[in-house]
This record gives sequence, structure tokens and C-alpha cells, in this order.
Amino acid sequence: MPNRSEPLSQPSRASLSGFVRVFRLGPGWFPVLWALGALLVGLASCRPQRVAERGPMFVPPTAPPSATPSPTPPFPVGPTASTPEPQVTACVNDLRFVRDETIPDNSVVSPGQVLDKGWRVKNSGTCAWGAGYTLRFVRGMPMGAESPQPLFPAKPGAEVVLRVRFVAPEEPGIYSSLWQAFDPQGQPFGEPVYILVQVVAPSPTPSPSAEP
Repeated sequence: MPNRSEPLSQPSRASLSGFVRVFRLGPGWFPVLWALGALLVGLASCRPQRVAERGPMFVPPTAPPSATPSPTPPFPVGPTASTPEPQVTACVNDLRFVRDETIPDNSVVSPGQVLDKGWRVKNSGTCAWGAGYTLRFVRGMPMGAESPQPLFPAKPGAEVVLRVRFVAPEEPGIYSSLWQAFDPQGQPFGEPVYILVQVVAPSPTPSPSAEP
């Protein structure tokens, strides 16, 4: 360690003299030195700092998204009216008598005579007459005719002739036979038709008178 009593070396004297000369510059340099010191302190504080390594970021759980609600209509919606199914309307059976084609009413016939009766009728309904439609005896005397008999086929609005073969009774008198049309379900329909005859026994042939 150097002795404090020893004189300063030449370089030390020069440094001290320079320092003294700085402070001999006068009081106007103090603000400059103060600003320089503040600048050095600011630079020291701006040194990059080590950032601590971070672990995985914690993400708080979120609720699952709810279903998107359907938009509310601006006015109440009532039940949708369903289209009515078309209803099938059943056809209607009907028969209208037009006229007698043969053997008018109250015709005089002989006992046992074959009678071919014909009635002109019209299908005045909406059903077509076909399989299963019949003409049946319903009242009076059948006079040998078969019953039931197939009803002659006819479309709605058509006219046809119904024919039944009778045999006049052997006994003289007035006889009638009433017949009715029936549908396949056995239901009668329309106007009935009939035959009305008068059976008259033939007059005996006078024998020739004997000559005197």
C-alpha cells in the first residue's frame, strides 16, 4: 500500500488537475451534468428483463351452445286445415214405366194362350243395370212365368224393353201379374210393371140345324 505521505505521481496529478479544471468551468455546467446523469440512469433502467416462462394458459370452461330457438311467428298459428277427401256418392237405382209394347191392359185372351208380354221402361237412375239385377214376381198370379228373371242391361237414361212369357189360365176370368225390379243387394226399386188380361172361354160353335 502506498504511503499517504509520498508525493502523487505525475499521472495522478494530471487527472486531479483536469477534474479541478472541470469544476472551475463555473456554475452554468451543473444543469448539463444533471441532465447527463439522468440520461445515464434512464438507459440503465431500459435494459431488457428476462421474462419468466409461462405455462399453459388456463381457459375457463364454457357452456355448450344451446339450440337456436325457432323464430316466433308474429301471429298465432292455428291448426292447418286438412284437405277433405273426396266422398264417393253411391249411385241411385230407379226405373220408370214408359208404355206397353204388347198385350195392352184388359186384353181378351183364350184359356191356355201363350202371352209374350213386353214393357218399355227407362233407367231413370244413375246406376247401370248389369249382373245381379233381376225382375221378380211380387203379386197376383204368376201365370206360368219363371221368377226371378235377369233384368235387361241398361245404362242410366237408356230405354229398354222387358219381356216375360206368360200362359193364360184355363179358367175364364180377369188375371193380373205384378213384377218388380231388384238390385244385386235384393232391394226393390222403381215403378212395378204388370200384365192384366181377361180370359174368356170361346163360344161354342152352333151345330147346323137338321133339315125337315
